[in-house]
Amino acid sequence: MTHQFCPGYVDEPFVSLVGDYPGAEVYPVKDFRVEWGPIFHRGRLDGSARVLVLGQDPAAHEAICRRILVGEAGQRTQGLLARLGIDTSYVMVNTFLYSVYGQGGGERHKADPAIAAYRNQWLDALLVGTDVEAVVTLGGLAADAFTRWLATPAGSSSTIAHAAVIHPTYPESASSSGAKTKAAAMAEMLANWNLALPVLHAAIAHPDAVRPLQAYGQTLTPADVTPIPEADLPAGSPPWMRSLRAWASRQGADADTKRATIEVVVPTHERVWQV
Repeated sequence: MTHQFCPGYVDEPFVSLVGDYPGAEVYPVKDFRVEWGPIFHRGRLDGSARVLVLGQDPAAHEAICRRILVGEAGQRTQGLLARLGIDTSYVMVNTFLYSVYGQGGGERHKADPAIAAYRNQWLDALLVGTDVEAVVTLGGLAADAFTRWLATPAGSSSTIAHAAVIHPTYPESASSSGAKTKAAAMAEMLANWNLALPVLHAAIAHPDAVRPLQAYGQTLTPADVTPIPEADLPAGSPPWMRSLRAWASRQGADADTKRATIEVVVPTHERVWQV
């Protein structure tokens, strides 16, 4: 059986970008989980991308897979792209190279020049003189990061279509505070996504597949959430790493242990030895 896989960083400027990245001297350890290493991207680096997705920061699943947006947020984003006819022709990068630790770390560092300088090198490589036709930013920090890139010499001449959408995990984060129910937050997010769909659909002239544009309902259905393609993960990644079920979580009895520990559990339906 032949398997597809992400070949990694084999061409310039990506070889140099992943070979020389900022560490704790730029990302303070009190606000970022630098101990888990940088996680750079997911998707196409071969020039075939038509959509760029700018996310926020990597989470537990991403720390294990070494690719961004593979958990809940990634699978919901994958479904959004599929609605636009984009199945493989995308590339994703994050606002922050490392996972944010604690509350407010992203806001505190969204204007840091050194963080932006490295991120802008990626945006330059992916957006200047390429075939990308639209940018989707997930959440306020990503929208702010893209706006900052537009103010740079390389970004100032860009006329690329941009849709700033509510972050895919907003229903969970908004409802956790008790300010609103998850159902209400989900409906709010999907209404926002519905506003973005026509803008993106009109901008994407070369989708992977031509599909009638369909709006979301009040809540996500199983058909709205799409697994991560095998070709997005490094060679040899087991299929359950692309599962729609959660398989990685931070565990620990205290803050230090939880920061240092990610528990990985093969989902029940993927336990082939039990079949």
